Amino acid sequence: MKRTIALLLCALLLAASFACANPAEAKDRPVVVCTIFPQYDFIRQIAGDRVELRLLAKPGTEIHGFDPSLKEMTEILNADLLVYVGGETDRWVSDLLEKSDRTLNAVALIDLVDTVDEEHVEGMQGRAEDEPEADEHVWTSPENAIRITEGLCDALCRLLPDETDALRANADAFRKELEALDAEYRAVMQNAKRMTVVFAERFPFRYLCEELGLTYYAALPGCSSNEEVALSTVAFLIGRVREEQLPGVFYIEFSDRKIADTIAKATGCETWLLHSCHNVSREDFEAGVTCLDLMRQNLISIKKAVG
Repeated sequence: MKRTIALLLCALLLAASFACANPAEAKDRPVVVCTIFPQYDFIRQIAGDRVELRLLAKPGTEIHGFDPSLKEMTEILNADLLVYVGGETDRWVSDLLEKSDRTLNAVALIDLVDTVDEEHVEGMQGRAEDEPEADEHVWTSPENAIRITEGLCDALCRLLPDETDALRANADAFRKELEALDAEYRAVMQNAKRMTVVFAERFPFRYLCEELGLTYYAALPGCSSNEEVALSTVAFLIGRVREEQLPGVFYIEFSDRKIADTIAKATGCETWLLHSCHNVSREDFEAGVTCLDLMRQNLISIKKAVG
């Protein structure tokens, strides 16, 4: 999302005045606003119906182009707890918090884990940044998801001190599921025949690859907004698939799969979805799909990739 400073300031002032003119009605449960699906899902695993949970980026939305409305910014200003990523994708949240005259109760996911910078690997589209930014996709590895669960549980316990025992019990149960999944990932890697993977996409999986010890090649870095990928980049990825004799390449959710299909046609390899959990489709959301479900599906794709 690209907004001018003047427009953002104007929107903020309107949101603040609207919030003052329309104070929130008395509510039984605290309101927790989450910018994207991962934190929404983690909060619902821990808090259940003890909070009124709201997701700003509606299901099916490609969140890299998400443009908050005045109503959505007002929701943030009136929230009892805001959970956001803290990276480039929701930079507008940081701007909103800085300009607000209210002290908002907010948690950024990137503050709950040790971050690494986005990196520019061989063959990747574009040029490396002079000042690399922290890779915001911190939830994509089970190890990080465990730390995030613990941090969000702490925030919820501060919000709901009378519910601490129940919140911690839910968080413990969820953490055990994540630990079991993490053990499955590590077991797969112990028997891996290959340690190289190719992403025919943007690359939001550095934390997962770091945890699993995978070498990766990708068309685009992190949350790159580039839409056109040079033929030289595609040719490089085709060369890596052939040289490494890889059985397939990855694409991510909401992809048009053009690059993946091009590589598959040129090499005879397969294409597999690796879901970053940024968001889910309306159908998946209504079916109650969770991040854990998607990470388990990712494990199946990783198995195919490493052999």
